[in-house]
Amino acid sequence: MACLLEAPLRISVLSEVTATSRHYVDRLFDPDPQKVLQGVIDMKNAVIGNNKQKANLIVLGAVPRLLYLLQQSSSSLELRTECAVVLGSLAMGTENNIKSLVDCHIIPALLQGLLSPDLIFIEACLRCLRTVFISPVTPVQLLYTDPTVIPHLMSLLSNSQRTQEYITQIFSHCYSGAPDGSVQPWLFHTLTSVCFPLQVRMQALKCFSVLAYENTQGLHDTVLVDGELDQPVEMQLTAAKCLTYMCRAGAIRTDDSCIVLKTLPCLVRMCSKEHLLEERVEGAETLAYLMEPDVELQRIASTTDHLVAMLADYFKYPSSVSAITDIKRLDHDLKHAHELRQAAFKLYASLGSNDEDIRKKITETENMMDRIVSGLSESSIKVRLAAVRCLHSLSRSVQQLRTSFHDHAVWKPLMKLLQNAPDEVLVMASSTLCNLLLEFSPSKEPILESGVIELLCSLTQSDSSALRVNGIWALMNMAFQADQKVKVEIVRCLGTEQLFRLLSDPDTNVLMKTLGLLRNLLSTRPHIDQIMSSHGKQIMQAVTLILEAEHSIEVKEQTLCILANIADGNTAKELIMTNDDMLQKIKYYMGHSNVKLQLAATFCISNLIWNEEDGSQERQDKLREMGFVDVLHKLTQASDPNLSDRAKTAMQQYLA
Repeated sequence: MACLLEAPLRISVLSEVTATSRHYVDRLFDPDPQKVLQGVIDMKNAVIGNNKQKANLIVLGAVPRLLYLLQQSSSSLELRTECAVVLGSLAMGTENNIKSLVDCHIIPALLQGLLSPDLIFIEACLRCLRTVFISPVTPVQLLYTDPTVIPHLMSLLSNSQRTQEYITQIFSHCYSGAPDGSVQPWLFHTLTSVCFPLQVRMQALKCFSVLAYENTQGLHDTVLVDGELDQPVEMQLTAAKCLTYMCRAGAIRTDDSCIVLKTLPCLVRMCSKEHLLEERVEGAETLAYLMEPDVELQRIASTTDHLVAMLADYFKYPSSVSAITDIKRLDHDLKHAHELRQAAFKLYASLGSNDEDIRKKITETENMMDRIVSGLSESSIKVRLAAVRCLHSLSRSVQQLRTSFHDHAVWKPLMKLLQNAPDEVLVMASSTLCNLLLEFSPSKEPILESGVIELLCSLTQSDSSALRVNGIWALMNMAFQADQKVKVEIVRCLGTEQLFRLLSDPDTNVLMKTLGLLRNLLSTRPHIDQIMSSHGKQIMQAVTLILEAEHSIEVKEQTLCILANIADGNTAKELIMTNDDMLQKIKYYMGHSNVKLQLAATFCISNLIWNEEDGSQERQDKLREMGFVDVLHKLTQASDPNLSDRAKTAMQQYLA
């Protein structure tokens, strides 16, 4: 019975709201202009802070009528201004509201309104445009469809502080879609002029940071930004971001004093607990980006203001309920504390990406490994990604793999993460797994026992080349000096069809790692003979295709090394000896201009003619007939000592 009573109740409330809203819309069509004006004013008061009312009015068709009234020359200036204010209020609702307003062509109507001589009306139109354009659902290109718009907006900049503020906010949010050079005159004028208030220069600086991000063309005038590092915190942070982006784009050297003595210390300072949560997050993430490719900056940062220890506080935020009197602020901080953890993990990852001493310092920070393990299973995908990035950075250390990683069994949450995650997380997690599967890692055995081979084989079939690389790379590491059982399982699970598909992968990295896997599988004679007896025909066919095709020196060298391993087998070497075409290819590469290829090919012949093995005399005779002795004799005179030594060792087999 309760269910039957519920529906009519909802319907009556809805119809009541709709009826009230309909009344507001109907008044917009009154023949008396004064009543229309009063209706718009009443609508303005009704929608303030009321998203449900805003949505109702949009559904009932208020927007087209408001835009009509706004554009009519017969409408009074007061009415047109009030219409712009109401539209601005509707835009402050949900993203769906913005979409509806854009679909009704609000942007051209408001831009047209900017041609009015009345400043108050212009400000109302600009305020509404600002609200529309700062929404992520608004296509920024809509600002640039008419080439006269930007010059006109620039001409309005000096009209009032409000026009300055609204226009700079519009530009800073729409800069990424601007045609080259269209907004730069405004940008440089604003940054170099002291007559603009701080808030306006702030927006210009934000715009500059968008321009500087990954701008390889370079912005070389650092003086514009450098001076802002002594301003209030928000200005300092944005200036530091600009300089960071310019540095990463190559416009400023990493050892420039404005980076080492100003930008880096400023960003480290932003990480201290005296700053607001947002500032600490932005400071840490920008610093991580600045240092990412530069070892020296990582070393400087790690010794500045006890940064490594300071970041540990990011995991204790907010520190004490009693210490925070502002309950709203506490609620905000509790909701956003995961952003601090994400930023800390990112910065630790950047700090520890190259230097062993820094990695040691990070892992010795209080409960650090426990925090990373917890981070791998957090509900926030961004925190999980940042935690696995941090783990990947630390996993580059042999020492940490043998100690901290083993003590905390980090492979368990890592494996769990690999079961069901977005590609971005999978790429980083599988990269980390590659390191955990290295031969000296104590985690290798338990990972093997957890059934990881099937998971890695499935990664090699991914559409993402990064995942294919990581899947095959991990298998390659796993196959290194592995027992026969593991190798057989890898070949069985991967399947020869997929193995040879990977050998023709368009991504060279995938091809190289697949060749590396084959090389590791074809090591130690019993393993070589066993694999070649089952798959020899296909492997020889793949080797032939690679040696005949257009590939890099590195790819061909790796392929010749595989051939040398096959030549080391007891029975497998016959697959080469009975293939005259392959022998001619080896001879060709012995005379190649590249020493690496000559070495690998000579190593292959050396294995085929080794005296101590059955049938060596027959193999030596056949190769002598094919002219290999003459080639070896010539190579004993080679200028490269390794090559001449290898050729001399091979020649001794004939003389023994």
